[in-house]
Amino acid sequence: MQYSSTQYDVIIIGAGASGLLCAFTAAQRGRRVLVIEKANKVGKKILMSGGGKCNFTNHFVEAENFISDNLHFCKAALKRYSQWDFIAMVERHGIEVEERKHSQQFCKNSAKEILTMLLDECSQAGVEIRTHCEINKIEALALKGHSDKHQHEDARSQYQLSVTHDHSADKLECHSLVVATGALSIPSLGGTGIGYEIAKQFNLALTDRRAGLVPFMFSDAVKAICERLSGLALEVDLSCNGHTFTENILFTHRGISGPVVLQISNYWQQGDEISINLIPYLDVAEWLIEAKKKQGKLLLRTLLAKKLAKALVNELQTLWWSNTADSPLAEYSDKQLMMIGNTINNWTLKPSATEGYRTAEVTLGGVDTNGISSKTMEAKQQLGLYFIGEVLDVTGHLGGYNFQWAWSSGYSAGLAV
Repeated sequence: MQYSSTQYDVIIIGAGASGLLCAFTAAQRGRRVLVIEKANKVGKKILMSGGGKCNFTNHFVEAENFISDNLHFCKAALKRYSQWDFIAMVERHGIEVEERKHSQQFCKNSAKEILTMLLDECSQAGVEIRTHCEINKIEALALKGHSDKHQHEDARSQYQLSVTHDHSADKLECHSLVVATGALSIPSLGGTGIGYEIAKQFNLALTDRRAGLVPFMFSDAVKAICERLSGLALEVDLSCNGHTFTENILFTHRGISGPVVLQISNYWQQGDEISINLIPYLDVAEWLIEAKKKQGKLLLRTLLAKKLAKALVNELQTLWWSNTADSPLAEYSDKQLMMIGNTINNWTLKPSATEGYRTAEVTLGGVDTNGISSKTMEAKQQLGLYFIGEVLDVTGHLGGYNFQWAWSSGYSAGLAV
């Protein structure tokens, strides 16, 4: 195959949230920028996020909203490009915004508006984007006299990429190479581990990776309960390993999902138990004992149906008080009611697994941030190589935080390349 050699200041691998923001930030500084994307379309994850409405950031963004082996790493980028910076761009483009629970910011109409905005910014800045572009090989070129001080003043190429684009082979050269490949989550939308392979090639350390923001599955009797309750949602407290979130849980044919489950999944490890408080605003044991005094003729299931869906109460009855199902409250001892109430406030379950990367919204872990500059996103021991977005060991909570990390890290790299 005949190769054609093309030189750029910056090549960005991945046309997702972080890659596109980095691209126009760099191009606005006069850099010649190429974004290469393996898929047939750019920004697929943006389009599907938030049920097609894109939860693009949150009004309240703190380092505490992120998970990483280095909890301080994200601070510099989040400060350099905050949620207010991105919101200002959204407003400038006339995109209507809808604020939901917990200060989450969504598009009122469609996630397409966010992608269109990013592409418009890229177009105005002169960014070139190629889809259907497969990387075959990456090489670092030796530069004589290259130093940290002068790295961005040296016009010679530093990286060479052998790629296949629309069935033709090309060699591309650049001074700065940015890895914005995303991670392993949702492979149907292009999730891939190529960013980790690039990190390994240049001897960068990786932290352990696993699926995050992902539903739980069960293999015991709980699976059948979840199947029968499939489609039922209610607000609960869900706890695991010292962390608690309050949000909706959703029963599914495979187990449990919903925002609260996705949140707590980031803190769950194989073999851990989780605790569900089904009526978080109430001391159920105290309430039941008080009801016994005043409404002793009521059946327990009738009383609980005032607080919980009837189908759920029937399942709990089968689990915890089937032998006395038709007895009035007055015939229960306080000890029995206390046990039932405490269990409703602390239903302990052991998931068999998560649904894995197939449905996970993010990948926990990634390129070890100890080897990356928190100010520029450049690899400390491999000058000119940058990592941004989900490929790094920085994972946000549900609620717009992962997009904000994409914008902030992409901007930081865009200023440095």
